[in-house]
Amino acid sequence: MTRVPALFVARRNLSRNRLRSALAALGILVGVVAIASLGIFGNVLAVGADDALGDIGTQVIVTPNADAGIGSIDERTVTEIERVTTEGTVVPLRTDGGLVRRGGQSAAATIYGIENPNSIYTAADGRLPDRHRQGAIVGADLAVSLDARVGDNVDVAGETYRVIAVLEPIEAFTPVSPNDAVMLPEDAVGGDGYQQVVIQTETGAAATSSAAAIEATVNDREAVVEVFELSSILEEIDAFFSLLSAFLVGLGGISLFVAGVSILNVMLMSAVERREEIGVLRAVGVSRRSVLRTMLFEAALLGVVGALGGVFVTAFLVAGLYLATPVELWIVLDPTNALYLVGAFAFGILISVVSGLYPAWKAANERPVDALRG
Repeated sequence: MTRVPALFVARRNLSRNRLRSALAALGILVGVVAIASLGIFGNVLAVGADDALGDIGTQVIVTPNADAGIGSIDERTVTEIERVTTEGTVVPLRTDGGLVRRGGQSAAATIYGIENPNSIYTAADGRLPDRHRQGAIVGADLAVSLDARVGDNVDVAGETYRVIAVLEPIEAFTPVSPNDAVMLPEDAVGGDGYQQVVIQTETGAAATSSAAAIEATVNDREAVVEVFELSSILEEIDAFFSLLSAFLVGLGGISLFVAGVSILNVMLMSAVERREEIGVLRAVGVSRRSVLRTMLFEAALLGVVGALGGVFVTAFLVAGLYLATPVELWIVLDPTNALYLVGAFAFGILISVVSGLYPAWKAANERPVDALRG
């Protein structure tokens, strides 16, 4: 028997009891769907969380150490932070809160005093100055609440300012969100020093390096500031979702293991039913290797059919996830999701072949005389 005829023989043997073969393939299908879909759903959660958190991993937030009785960050400390931050933009902020009014409309807002808004924010309308000396910059959500546009006048804590820009909305989570805020020149926000210093870097590694440098220099003798290096939060979140994905895939693996037992049962029953046939083949000179190969082809065919069906069903489930939930298309099409499909497909075939090994070996090694006697 050559390889190709063995494949046709395997297909013929499986078609003898189509219901039993179909049920075995269905078990593989269910296992593949369980592994692939649960893995993809967990990965979608992880990718969506990373997207929602946005640039949090590339930010360092420095605040006064309230436990030491320090209420603000002075100019000298800001200069020291700028000196040790070799990668990134340092933006000191004065913060306050109050009502912002335009006409008969009003809204509570965070008030930021900022000198260089152009370094970390982008305008949807108007132009952000390199040095903020006059006028108000309104966040996207606050502009909608007040129906404020560039050129309008707004009243901020009793003072009137002309709107010079409206910021683009920021969908991602960030500790310093401008969406519901108004930004004024530094000297328009009272108080000495700054309540926050934001360091915006390009990468999480740069943020970690900046945070370590600030701790080593600014807090060398006394802990005058608190440093929040937010990339560590992302690492913990990623670790959690990795654990969740592994747990979900493990649950799917149990289903596939059960399917493997079903394949084992089908192959054993097939070997018993065809015992005399296998004995005749061995008596006329068919080698053990050929019998073994034919039986393994049967198991592999069951695995391929079931795994392919599982891939298609998973694709429909993922499409349903996209249509039924607000998840974005690019998250669903993330390349890492394809790894779960390929992995589940390969694992389904592997389980099928492994489950068919013992029945194939048993059938191939039985003595022809014993098989013909029944």
